[in-house]
Amino acid sequence: MLTVDDFDAAIFDLDGTLIDSNRVWEKIDRKYMQQHGKYLSDRDIKRMASMTYEECAEYMKTKGVEATVDELKAEFNKMAVYEYRNNIFLKDNAAEFLTFLRAKGKRLAIATASPRELYEPVLRHNSVYSFFDVIVTTDEAGKSKDYPDVYLLAASKLGVSPDSCVVFEDILKGIVSAQNAGMMTVGVYDRYSEEDIISMRDTADRFLMDFAEMMLS
Repeated sequence: MLTVDDFDAAIFDLDGTLIDSNRVWEKIDRKYMQQHGKYLSDRDIKRMASMTYEECAEYMKTKGVEATVDELKAEFNKMAVYEYRNNIFLKDNAAEFLTFLRAKGKRLAIATASPRELYEPVLRHNSVYSFFDVIVTTDEAGKSKDYPDVYLLAASKLGVSPDSCVVFEDILKGIVSAQNAGMMTVGVYDRYSEEDIISMRDTADRFLMDFAEMMLS
């Protein structure tokens, strides 16, 4: 079983992994679709909350709402700024786990699809911004998490080899892409990706329901 002794650096996804933000995206998705005269089921809204911008744009086309990825990002991020500054908190034992890793001398990074105007205020609001040596985005990497680029960019900026890194992710495709980058992986439970939990358990090197588990072994 993968333990903290097996890696030199940890790369964390942000939304749904470190922070409990997908409930906010559910609210934003619902509001956006209603503004366009579309009323989706709770199941559909829950699915949208864990999608990338690119996936959302494609999904909304099937519902009759046309928007480019850039238009979607601008509108969604505008609605999200206040929530990220004030109302989104870390997942259980995330701060304690980050403190634990820093005490062991691990290098820490974030690899996220969220832009700086979202990730910086939520990390500062939760007093963990200074924990991270590197923060990279999919925009900076030039590709979504369907590809390993953002994880490889994080490792490069950390100055460590991919095979000495572990990636913490709450979505299956992130786990697969990180493995394609040659990295170890830990799946992190989030209720918005619950339908993939069996595949995540089978694919990742380890799966966590709570970060406290990783501090015990």
